[in-house]
Amino acid sequence: MDAELFPRERTEVAPGAVHMPGWLDAQAQRELLEACRAWARPPAGLRTVRTPGGGTMTARQVCLGWHWYPYAYARTVVDGDGAPVKPFPGWLGELGRRAVRDTLGADPLGGPEAAYDIALINFYEADARMGMHRDSDEKSDAPVVSLSLGDTCVFRFGNTETRSRPYTDVELRSGDLFVFGGPSRLAYHGVPKVQPGTTPPELGLTGRLNVTLRVSGR
Repeated sequence: MDAELFPRERTEVAPGAVHMPGWLDAQAQRELLEACRAWARPPAGLRTVRTPGGGTMTARQVCLGWHWYPYAYARTVVDGDGAPVKPFPGWLGELGRRAVRDTLGADPLGGPEAAYDIALINFYEADARMGMHRDSDEKSDAPVVSLSLGDTCVFRFGNTETRSRPYTDVELRSGDLFVFGGPSRLAYHGVPKVQPGTTPPELGLTGRLNVTLRVSGR
Protein backbone atom coordinates (compact mmCIF):
# COMPACT_ATOMS: atom_id res chain seq x y z
CA MET A 1 0.00 0.00 0.00
CA ASP A 2 1.15 3.54 -0.71
CA ALA A 3 -0.29 4.85 2.52
CA GLU A 4 -1.64 3.24 5.67
CA LEU A 5 -3.35 4.53 8.75
CA PHE A 6 -0.93 2.61 10.99
CA PRO A 7 2.56 1.48 9.97
CA ARG A 8 3.20 -2.23 10.00
CA GLU A 9 5.53 -3.11 12.87
CA ARG A 10 7.62 -6.04 14.08
CA THR A 11 5.31 -8.67 15.57
CA GLU A 12 6.09 -11.75 17.62
CA VAL A 13 3.48 -14.16 16.28
CA ALA A 14 4.52 -16.95 18.70
CA PRO A 15 7.53 -17.52 20.97
CA GLY A 16 10.54 -17.53 18.64
CA ALA A 17 8.46 -16.57 15.57
CA VAL A 18 8.78 -12.97 14.37
CA HIS A 19 7.34 -11.07 11.40
CA MET A 20 9.38 -8.06 10.26
CA PRO A 21 7.51 -6.06 7.58
CA GLY A 22 9.48 -4.34 4.83
CA TRP A 23 12.84 -5.77 5.92
CA LEU A 24 14.14 -5.80 2.34
CA ASP A 25 14.11 -2.38 0.69
CA ALA A 26 13.25 -1.94 -3.00
CA GLN A 27 16.85 -2.30 -4.20
CA ALA A 28 17.45 -5.43 -2.12
CA GLN A 29 14.24 -6.93 -3.48
CA ARG A 30 15.33 -6.30 -7.07
CA GLU A 31 18.75 -7.84 -6.45
CA LEU A 32 17.28 -10.94 -4.81
CA LEU A 33 14.76 -11.31 -7.63
CA GLU A 34 17.53 -11.22 -10.25
CA ALA A 35 19.41 -13.89 -8.33
CA CYS A 36 16.26 -16.05 -8.16
CA ARG A 37 15.81 -15.76 -11.92
CA ALA A 38 19.37 -16.99 -12.47
CA TRP A 39 18.91 -19.89 -10.03
CA ALA A 40 15.65 -20.91 -11.74
CA ARG A 41 17.36 -21.58 -15.07
CA PRO A 42 18.40 -25.16 -15.92
CA PRO A 43 20.29 -27.28 -15.16
CA ALA A 44 19.00 -27.95 -11.64
CA GLY A 45 16.43 -25.23 -12.25
CA LEU A 46 12.82 -24.60 -11.29
CA ARG A 47 10.86 -27.86 -11.08
CA THR A 48 7.49 -29.30 -10.12
CA VAL A 49 7.74 -31.28 -6.88
CA ARG A 50 6.00 -34.64 -6.82
CA THR A 51 4.84 -36.13 -3.54
CA PRO A 52 5.20 -39.81 -2.57
CA GLY A 53 1.44 -40.28 -2.99
CA GLY A 54 1.59 -39.31 -6.64
CA GLY A 55 0.38 -35.73 -6.33
CA THR A 56 2.21 -32.53 -7.22
CA MET A 57 2.86 -29.34 -5.30
CA THR A 58 1.28 -26.29 -6.92
CA ALA A 59 4.25 -24.10 -6.01
CA ARG A 60 7.32 -24.86 -8.12
CA GLN A 61 10.74 -25.00 -6.49
CA VAL A 62 14.49 -24.69 -6.97
CA CYS A 63 17.09 -25.50 -4.30
CA LEU A 64 20.58 -24.26 -3.45
CA GLY A 65 23.26 -26.04 -1.41
CA TRP A 66 21.25 -29.18 -0.75
CA HIS A 67 18.40 -30.43 -2.93
CA TRP A 68 15.20 -31.11 -1.00
CA TYR A 69 12.70 -33.71 -2.17
CA PRO A 70 9.95 -35.32 -0.08
CA TYR A 71 11.27 -35.96 2.55
CA ALA A 72 15.06 -35.94 2.30
CA TYR A 73 18.07 -34.03 1.00
CA ALA A 74 20.52 -34.90 -1.78
CA ARG A 75 23.41 -33.28 -3.62
CA THR A 76 21.77 -33.81 -7.02
CA VAL A 77 18.27 -33.17 -8.36
CA VAL A 78 17.26 -36.79 -7.88
CA ASP A 79 13.60 -36.11 -8.73
CA GLY A 80 14.38 -33.91 -11.73
CA ASP A 81 17.17 -33.62 -14.29
CA GLY A 82 19.76 -35.31 -12.06
CA ALA A 83 22.13 -32.33 -12.22
CA PRO A 84 24.24 -31.27 -9.21
CA VAL A 85 22.38 -28.82 -7.01
CA LYS A 86 23.41 -25.20 -7.48
CA PRO A 87 25.85 -23.86 -4.83
CA PHE A 88 24.65 -21.86 -1.85
CA PRO A 89 26.27 -18.39 -2.01
CA GLY A 90 28.01 -16.96 1.03
CA TRP A 91 26.19 -13.63 0.76
CA LEU A 92 22.86 -15.41 1.14
CA GLY A 93 24.09 -17.05 4.34
CA GLU A 94 25.13 -13.67 5.71
CA LEU A 95 21.67 -12.33 4.85
CA GLY A 96 20.15 -15.20 6.84
CA ARG A 97 22.28 -14.54 9.90
CA ARG A 98 21.48 -10.83 9.77
CA ALA A 99 17.77 -11.67 9.52
CA VAL A 100 18.00 -13.73 12.71
CA ARG A 101 19.87 -11.01 14.56
CA ASP A 102 17.34 -8.38 13.50
CA THR A 103 14.33 -10.46 14.57
CA LEU A 104 15.47 -12.61 17.49
CA GLY A 105 18.28 -10.37 18.72
CA ALA A 106 21.09 -12.93 18.67
CA ASP A 107 23.21 -15.10 16.43
CA PRO A 108 21.99 -18.62 17.27
CA LEU A 109 24.39 -20.61 15.13
CA GLY A 110 27.21 -21.08 17.60
CA GLY A 111 29.99 -19.22 15.82
CA PRO A 112 31.38 -18.88 12.32
CA GLU A 113 31.70 -22.62 11.74
CA ALA A 114 27.92 -23.00 11.65
CA ALA A 115 26.19 -21.35 8.71
CA TYR A 116 23.08 -21.33 6.58
CA ASP A 117 23.68 -23.75 3.71
CA ILE A 118 20.23 -24.53 2.23
CA ALA A 119 17.84 -22.34 0.25
CA LEU A 120 14.44 -23.51 -0.96
CA ILE A 121 12.95 -21.03 -3.42
CA ASN A 122 9.24 -21.54 -4.09
CA PHE A 123 7.42 -19.81 -6.94
CA TYR A 124 3.67 -19.29 -6.49
CA GLU A 125 1.41 -18.41 -9.38
CA ALA A 126 -2.06 -17.05 -8.63
CA ASP A 127 -3.66 -20.42 -7.88
CA ALA A 128 -0.72 -21.99 -6.01
CA ARG A 129 -0.99 -23.03 -2.38
CA MET A 130 1.15 -24.73 0.25
CA GLY A 131 -0.44 -27.14 2.71
CA MET A 132 0.37 -27.15 6.41
CA HIS A 133 3.72 -28.81 7.00
CA ARG A 134 6.80 -28.73 9.25
CA ASP A 135 10.41 -28.08 8.20
CA SER A 136 11.74 -31.18 9.94
CA ASP A 137 14.19 -32.78 7.50
CA GLU A 138 17.22 -30.86 8.81
CA LYS A 139 19.60 -32.03 11.53
CA SER A 140 19.88 -28.53 12.98
CA ASP A 141 17.42 -26.58 15.11
CA ALA A 142 18.69 -23.20 13.84
CA PRO A 143 15.87 -20.77 12.95
CA VAL A 144 14.23 -20.85 9.54
CA VAL A 145 14.43 -17.57 7.61
CA SER A 146 11.68 -16.75 5.10
CA LEU A 147 11.85 -13.83 2.64
CA SER A 148 8.93 -12.78 0.43
CA LEU A 149 9.02 -11.20 -3.02
CA GLY A 150 6.14 -10.27 -5.31
CA ASP A 151 2.47 -10.92 -4.62
CA THR A 152 1.10 -10.71 -1.09
CA CYS A 153 0.08 -13.99 0.52
CA VAL A 154 -1.72 -15.27 3.58
CA PHE A 155 0.87 -17.13 5.66
CA ARG A 156 -0.71 -19.48 8.18
CA PHE A 157 1.50 -20.11 11.20
CA GLY A 158 0.32 -22.86 13.49
CA ASN A 159 1.45 -24.94 16.42
CA THR A 160 3.93 -27.80 16.86
CA GLU A 161 1.39 -30.54 17.54
CA THR A 162 -1.22 -30.48 14.79
CA ARG A 163 -1.96 -29.07 11.34
CA SER A 164 -5.22 -27.61 12.64
CA ARG A 165 -5.98 -24.79 15.05
CA PRO A 166 -4.67 -22.87 16.86
CA TYR A 167 -2.96 -20.90 14.10
CA THR A 168 -2.41 -17.27 13.15
CA ASP A 169 -2.83 -15.86 9.64
CA VAL A 170 -0.20 -13.27 8.74
CA GLU A 171 -0.18 -11.08 5.63
CA LEU A 172 3.25 -11.30 3.99
CA ARG A 173 4.05 -8.65 1.40
CA SER A 174 7.00 -8.16 -0.90
CA GLY A 175 10.09 -7.43 1.20
CA ASP A 176 8.73 -8.97 4.39
CA LEU A 177 10.80 -11.22 6.63
CA PHE A 178 9.51 -14.05 8.81
CA VAL A 179 11.83 -16.00 11.13
CA PHE A 180 10.87 -18.94 13.32
CA GLY A 181 13.10 -20.83 15.73
CA GLY A 182 13.33 -21.97 19.33
CA PRO A 183 9.97 -23.33 20.57
CA SER A 184 8.39 -22.51 17.19
CA ARG A 185 11.06 -24.17 15.02
CA LEU A 186 8.86 -27.18 14.22
CA ALA A 187 5.54 -25.36 14.02
CA TYR A 188 3.21 -26.30 11.17
CA HIS A 189 2.81 -23.57 8.58
CA GLY A 190 1.46 -23.06 5.08
CA VAL A 191 0.16 -20.66 2.44
CA PRO A 192 -3.61 -20.98 1.87
CA LYS A 193 -3.93 -17.98 -0.44
CA VAL A 194 -1.96 -15.74 -2.79
CA GLN A 195 -3.37 -12.34 -3.75
CA PRO A 196 -2.58 -11.90 -7.47
CA GLY A 197 -1.73 -8.49 -8.84
CA THR A 198 -0.33 -7.15 -5.55
CA THR A 199 3.36 -7.12 -6.52
CA PRO A 200 4.94 -3.65 -6.35
CA PRO A 201 4.90 -2.50 -10.01
CA GLU A 202 8.56 -1.53 -9.99
CA LEU A 203 9.60 -5.12 -9.16
CA GLY A 204 8.40 -6.49 -12.50
CA LEU A 205 7.28 -9.88 -11.16
CA THR A 206 4.05 -11.76 -11.75
CA GLY A 207 3.45 -14.17 -8.88
CA ARG A 208 5.16 -14.70 -5.53
CA LEU A 209 8.65 -15.91 -4.65
CA ASN A 210 9.50 -17.23 -1.21
CA VAL A 211 13.17 -17.71 -0.33
CA THR A 212 13.54 -19.99 2.69
CA LEU A 213 16.95 -20.38 4.33
CA ARG A 214 17.85 -23.28 6.61
CA VAL A 215 20.87 -24.84 8.32
CA SER A 216 21.23 -28.48 7.29
CA GLY A 217 23.34 -29.68 10.22
CA ARG A 218 24.95 -32.07 7.71
